[in-house]
Amino acid sequence: MFIVMLRTIILYFLVVLTMRSMGKRQIGQLQPFELVIAIMISELASLPMQDTRIPLLHGVIPIITLLILEIILSVLQLKSEKSRSILCGEPTILINKGKIDVKAMRNQRININDLMEELRLKNFFNVEDVEYAILETSGQLSLIPKTPLSAPTKQDLNIKAKQETIPVTLISDGKVNIKNLSIIHKDANWLMNTLKKNGIASPKEVFLALLDTSGEFYYQRYTEDRSDTL
Repeated sequence: MFIVMLRTIILYFLVVLTMRSMGKRQIGQLQPFELVIAIMISELASLPMQDTRIPLLHGVIPIITLLILEIILSVLQLKSEKSRSILCGEPTILINKGKIDVKAMRNQRININDLMEELRLKNFFNVEDVEYAILETSGQLSLIPKTPLSAPTKQDLNIKAKQETIPVTLISDGKVNIKNLSIIHKDANWLMNTLKKNGIASPKEVFLALLDTSGEFYYQRYTEDRSDTL
């Protein structure tokens, strides 16, 4: 039993490390060659876990080999346009200037129901409202609406707005994030002074504190169901 647990732990961390090395992508965003490697890795890892008669190295070596292969293929598709086309394919235009390309639909083996479902999921209910629909190599559908139907921007309306930034967490579950304080060029003294202005004696009283996208200080105590800003 202990041996099975140990083999499972080793293979688990090996698979996690391997998938982590493949980059930050969701399963639906994997390129075909990446998806194949991911499936093969999961199968290779499961065999030594199920059957202790199979040497652990018989699972480890193929997984490492596939990882090296994935890295080589990734470099190839980054360096070569032709390799990228072979490994990843090319985007396909399914709707061109408001008209469905029937030939492209057939080549990609997509029926009209699938296309209409994707349009509805993106809040488009009429084909004629879409100027272009592009099936990306990851299988995702990108839409370009007709210009009169696209949402106006603040620039279109001549509205001046301050650029929003990434929110920065300063306190999480009562613990101060020193690294994030240095990112915003602040120190612990500034944080303590800010907390005191809001009637907070210690960071341990705070469940969450951050600088929001507008640069405002936001916090919520453990004992509060609401939040305040300074």
